[in-house]
Amino acid sequence: MKHIYILGFDQALASAITGVLDLFALAGVTWNRIQEQAPTPIFNVKIASKNGAPIRCINGLEIGAHVAFDDIQQADAIIIPTIGGPIEDVLANNPELLAFIQKADKEQRIIAGNCTGNFLLAEAGILNGRQATTHWGFQQQFQQCYPKVNLTAEFMLTKDEHIYCAGGGLAWFDLGLHMIERFIGFEAAIQTAKAFVIDYRRDSQLSYSLMGLAKPHKDAQIKDVQQWLTKHYALNLSIDEIAQQFSMSKRTLIRRFNQALNMPPLTYIQGLRIEGAQKLLEESDMHIDAIMHKVGYEDTSSFRRLFKSKTGCTPSEYRSRFRRR
Repeated sequence: MKHIYILGFDQALASAITGVLDLFALAGVTWNRIQEQAPTPIFNVKIASKNGAPIRCINGLEIGAHVAFDDIQQADAIIIPTIGGPIEDVLANNPELLAFIQKADKEQRIIAGNCTGNFLLAEAGILNGRQATTHWGFQQQFQQCYPKVNLTAEFMLTKDEHIYCAGGGLAWFDLGLHMIERFIGFEAAIQTAKAFVIDYRRDSQLSYSLMGLAKPHKDAQIKDVQQWLTKHYALNLSIDEIAQQFSMSKRTLIRRFNQALNMPPLTYIQGLRIEGAQKLLEESDMHIDAIMHKVGYEDTSSFRRLFKSKTGCTPSEYRSRFRRR
């Protein structure tokens, strides 16, 4: 039997503790019951905390711990759940947890962090020079705090040596299923997914994330350009024509766009068009080709290719996932 420890702390996301605990504890159990077979538990899962004290989660729920960090003797893997409260406070208030993560890294134990819980891995220094992910909404903060980490926040899961990272608050089930496959095999993972009625192998966070187009800046004229483009992004206008609209050269427009938004005007326009297409896919019954034309594209293959590169799925897949029912 494999031994899994979930490292709890105050202001954690409760579901990222109890959910992944259920997933591991019922692997080999729920599926077998459905099949009228004898349950065969695969994992021994326990919650650990500082001094073995109860954990008060961000939703006010108090969860008891089985053991203290120092009581952990045999661990096949440790899991760090999502930070639900202010990240800076949690990092500052958990030196014992950071020390345990560092110790586990030196011992080459499997370490898995979920969502903003990966800030704890980075704060412990074990992600330096390694690939990682986190929740897409905290990408910029993570990059600013930990520039030595190879952050790929578009990914739902990453693995670098013995360290796993998952992005998104409920990505604990992606993480858990992947670890079940790694420990036991694909069949056990897919059976657990079917028993819990959850999708397996979500690869990307892109379809859930924002384009990051509304970054704050102080260039008033570029703000005017942005407002104008919001209304006219579907027009077939060249960068020269847009620059002339605001009495500046093409070179100046590109330079100031890059300074203000860290992207050229064409990339910004593409983002507006894709966001427009997403909204129409979510809220309307329009045919995908009609949506393509409405947001300013003429070539079907290039539109679908660009849409997938920006969102991680095809227009049809996006509509199926996010359409208003």
